Amino acid sequence: MPEALATTPDGVLLVLAVMVPFAGLLVAFAFGGRNAQRIALLTILATAGVAAAITAVALRGDTTLVYLLGGWAPPLGIALRADPLALVMIPAIALVIVGIALYACADFGTPAGLRESRAPLVFWVLLLAIWGALNLVFLSGDLFTLYVALELLTFGAVPFVALDGKPETLRAALRYALYALLGSVFYLLGTVLLYGAYGTLDIALLRELVRPEPVVLVAAALMTVGLLAKTALFPLHLWLPPAHGGAPPAASAVLSGLVIKGSWFLVVRLWFDVLPGVVTWSSAQLLAAFGAAAILVGNVVALRQERLKLLVAYSTVAQIGYLFLMFPLAFDATAGALAPGAAQAGGMLQAISHALAKAAMFMAAGLVYKALSHDRIGEMAGIGRALPLTVLTFALAGLALMGLPPSGAFAAKKLLLDAAADSGQWWWGAVLDVGGLLTASYVVLVLSHALAPTATPIALRAPVSRLGELSALALAVCSLALGLAALGPAPFDALPDPLVAKEFGAALVTLLGGAVLALALGLRLPPVRGGGALGAGLRRATVAVGAGFVRADGVLRQWPVATLALILAALAFGVAFAPRS
Repeated sequence: MPEALATTPDGVLLVLAVMVPFAGLLVAFAFGGRNAQRIALLTILATAGVAAAITAVALRGDTTLVYLLGGWAPPLGIALRADPLALVMIPAIALVIVGIALYACADFGTPAGLRESRAPLVFWVLLLAIWGALNLVFLSGDLFTLYVALELLTFGAVPFVALDGKPETLRAALRYALYALLGSVFYLLGTVLLYGAYGTLDIALLRELVRPEPVVLVAAALMTVGLLAKTALFPLHLWLPPAHGGAPPAASAVLSGLVIKGSWFLVVRLWFDVLPGVVTWSSAQLLAAFGAAAILVGNVVALRQERLKLLVAYSTVAQIGYLFLMFPLAFDATAGALAPGAAQAGGMLQAISHALAKAAMFMAAGLVYKALSHDRIGEMAGIGRALPLTVLTFALAGLALMGLPPSGAFAAKKLLLDAAADSGQWWWGAVLDVGGLLTASYVVLVLSHALAPTATPIALRAPVSRLGELSALALAVCSLALGLAALGPAPFDALPDPLVAKEFGAALVTLLGGAVLALALGLRLPPVRGGGALGAGLRRATVAVGAGFVRADGVLRQWPVATLALILAALAFGVAFAPRS
């Protein structure tokens, strides 16, 4: 059994990380009006300070921060813990929140002389609610508190989708809410089964108690699939494209960059900290297979989108897939269990890089929409000259998502590739390489239109906020420069060196391969010239492949099919968790 817990001297910081956002939420809601933004920004500054303090205390010593609520230790009480996984996520999320908040000042501020509206108040209140819920997800030490945190996160995120009040976004929000609730039911059922079997929901205690028994296998399958539905991992992505593509840009940045990280983090917590000895090689391979399918389908469908925000939304479907490739690579075949190591480090670094880059990309897409009053990719010629910082932001975020040096995703990709080589699972390394090519293809597609010359300068329908441009650019730069941490002191010196010459050669190959794929599968690029009948035939074949992916995606996102997929996924994981005799 684990050692008895006690509140550490600086453990109150964990309480503040959760309570400060919620306290600011209540104050902002009480005063409302024009005061909501000011109160929210002060609260964001205070919470960011708490996150920095937690990080500083953790780096100063090797003691895990702990706070026992009410002074009661588990299993009678609830403990907040800042373990290494939490310490990775808390400062990263704080950085993204600050960037989004600065960006949102232009869209959800109420300048003097303008009539107050409800949307700014709702936005700032919900942003604080989501931050408080995320911190609770990272710090919670028991499965039921994690359930509460997850529901707070969901009910904070759903109204974000429908901030503009349009019928299509209301429908998207409803789809999100209903499918997320289905996932919650699955997770809660699994939690009940574990409590009935062992009489506790504390993560540290359960780790010592759980065995590969039938009740545990059923609980593991239900909880995993429920969390995958909330994360929108393919083919359980019914709600994500319309929700992320239709929400206001700042809200989309929060949803894509932050909210899905909450449920994904719970999968990491569940598999590594509660069920490491229950996870089988088959279940880890199955989870990564869903991720690989997400990478393939999400990227190809993104290439076929006419609107920039929908392209970025489907890019999120693909990028989610990368987050699940670490599980089979972290599986120790000798011990028959998951083990922390290079694969887990790569997965966590990928999550942080994605949060920064994807938030920046949605913010850039929002600036383009505001400037043009549309986001049709085929009509973006000249936007590169009109909004150079915005296009630069999109390009840098795209480079980060490709996994090119010196981005954080590059370091993550190298760690995962090394783990794949060490474990002999070469096929997951191939998925990573193909995913980089596909990501490059839609980035090239967008930039080819944005940088296309025009006879006359493009006419902007509305000015864009310079603060919004700079905040989006800052997040993109942070994501791109994240890999440079390898050049710093320990423990970052264990990361791959991003300045190796051969890596830049590989980056060039990725860009050229992406350009070829964009030409072959893209919706808006002109057909290949030359090649005669053979070239024309290849073009028609590849376009047909892309169109087929779009049709398949449409079928999978229908309610009956998506619900059936949820049930079948639970059954598949139930079988995969069963130990082999």
